[in-house]
Amino acid sequence: MFGISRRRTKLGRVKKVQLSESSSQGIRSPARHLKRQSNQNSDYTAPANDCTDENESGPSPSIGNSETWMVLSVSGDKPTPRFNHAATVVDNKMIVVGGESGSGLLDDVQVLNFSRFSWSGASSKIYLSPSSLPIKIPACKGHSLVSWGKKVLLVGGKTEPGSDRLSVWAFDTETEGWSLMEAKGDIPLSRSGHTVVRANSALILFGGEDGKRRKLNDLHMFDLKSSTWLPLNCTGMVPSPRCNHVATLYNDKTLFIFGGSSKSKSLNDLYSLDFETMIWSRIKIRGSHPSPRFGCCGVLCGTKWYIAGGGSRKKRFAETLIFDVLKFEWTVAAVASPSSVSTTKGFSMVLIQHNEKSFLVAFGGIKREPSNQVEALFLDKINDSAGLRPAGKGRRRLFGKRSSSVSLSSEGGINSFQPSSGLAARHNLQFTNEEENNRSMKIANLLEDKSSASQTISRELDHSDAEIHAQGAGGNSFREETSLDPEPDISSPGVNHNPTKSLLEEDDDLVSMETSYLPGDPVAASNIYKFYEGKIASLLRKNGMLEGQLAAALANQKAVEKSFSAVLKSKLETERKLADTMKEMEFLNEKLSNLELTQEEANSMSNIVHSDNVRLEHDVAFLKAVLDDTQKELHSTRGILAGERARTFQLQVEVFHLKQRLQSIEARAPTPRKPYV
Repeated sequence: MFGISRRRTKLGRVKKVQLSESSSQGIRSPARHLKRQSNQNSDYTAPANDCTDENESGPSPSIGNSETWMVLSVSGDKPTPRFNHAATVVDNKMIVVGGESGSGLLDDVQVLNFSRFSWSGASSKIYLSPSSLPIKIPACKGHSLVSWGKKVLLVGGKTEPGSDRLSVWAFDTETEGWSLMEAKGDIPLSRSGHTVVRANSALILFGGEDGKRRKLNDLHMFDLKSSTWLPLNCTGMVPSPRCNHVATLYNDKTLFIFGGSSKSKSLNDLYSLDFETMIWSRIKIRGSHPSPRFGCCGVLCGTKWYIAGGGSRKKRFAETLIFDVLKFEWTVAAVASPSSVSTTKGFSMVLIQHNEKSFLVAFGGIKREPSNQVEALFLDKINDSAGLRPAGKGRRRLFGKRSSSVSLSSEGGINSFQPSSGLAARHNLQFTNEEENNRSMKIANLLEDKSSASQTISRELDHSDAEIHAQGAGGNSFREETSLDPEPDISSPGVNHNPTKSLLEEDDDLVSMETSYLPGDPVAASNIYKFYEGKIASLLRKNGMLEGQLAAALANQKAVEKSFSAVLKSKLETERKLADTMKEMEFLNEKLSNLELTQEEANSMSNIVHSDNVRLEHDVAFLKAVLDDTQKELHSTRGILAGERARTFQLQVEVFHLKQRLQSIEARAPTPRKPYV
């Protein structure tokens, strides 16, 4: 099996995890390995760990990572050890129903709450029938358990007393009450060891073993809304009759069937059914094949189908397998020790997500004696987290479509515009308006900077002319504290400059020249004049640069306006498409409702036809009985007529003889003599 050596098998150990409450410092509970017992075939019983009160609020238990099965220490009243039971998950709770103990079948409901890691039993013992009469759920084993919202559906199983037709029970986890769903249509035969998967509001039933131990391979669908059974007719390579197999439904489109037990052998074949074409096909496996097995448990997590336990008639297997439903490849996830629950017979397995971690939970089973042990296999180290995510809430329906979003990008930093919803469109439009407002403010700042620069240049020219004129006339010297108008920094045109900044603070050379100037020095006056000429030239260049930047900003504004108009057009087009899509959705919803009504009418017509057929069968049987009685009377009448005909013939013969005798008598009679006169 997958080339696993004896040494690899011995490495599998069962760990015990004490999931106690975390302390205020955040210290996690340790996980330790169990010591190998002398008798590996004996079951390991996990001691109960003291936990806080159920009503006490506090942090949830810490869970570590592992690559093998670990024993979970849970509190509360542990359920009766059992096997051949069924389990499912509702709101982070594992619901366990029925099964078989050492003394007989069970009919109880046990709940393992993973928020407190505590066992509790359902208190309700009175259940309601469709006629509102108090009844009791029958003890059962080999049944299937499926979650549906806040309810748990129990389908089939071997019960005491038995029944000819399959029954569906519903358990409300909030009221803790059972109710029997009154099914209609073509109800399947009662069976056990079958598989049931749920697709939206329908149950898919396959295979199993009936009350006469005959293996089945029929496929049925149970509509939960109308409580109607319908047989499904498929083509292709139909799986052989089997029981105690595993099944899963991927993406509400493809049904997978693996393993099981036939009349004389164990199976390891794998089949898939496409619900769009209703064609069965046998899957060709890449690489190694798993050994034939039955009685295993399977759970789908993302695209990985985890299958644990199972075995043949001679031995049980300790490997937990992974089948990739997209790549069609088998791998080994973990190898359990001989004392693990996953190596027993008749255990259950569910998928739990707790504290953003995914792990498998196995419960019960029997090796020598029934067990009530709980074990977990953490999936974080087995596969990456992307592959372990289950199907989102938006599970794709049968024959469904996926809507695509259109993204538009425009120049000027406008974000992508996704018309998937009106709210997103309004948000993107608001963001675009804000972006346009920011650009308008920047352009206004550029215009203000340009006007301030022009005013500064004119003031500097006037001031320079006055100073030069004063120097030429022998006027007073410059003072050290003379301040000029500021020069705008055109390197960052969007920044608002301080108008009180002095040119003396920006240019140390000008300060030194003015402080060292002496009256009547023509060289100093010439240097100052040349300096101001260079300053004026630089200001003129900066003015040209500002004008170029202003022209670029105006062009950019026009481009942004064009982009904004394109976005508005896209918005209008998207709204139009959205309106068309909404109309199409309304049309499809109406069509779907019409189809549902048609289906209900077809179901009612099928029920009427079935009742008419039953009535006609009764009438035909009555007519056959009348015909039989009439034929018997006709036969007796024919006998009487034959007897009467024989008597008539005999009377005719006697009459003939009498006539002959009469004639002979008349012939022998003497002739009368005439009297003598």
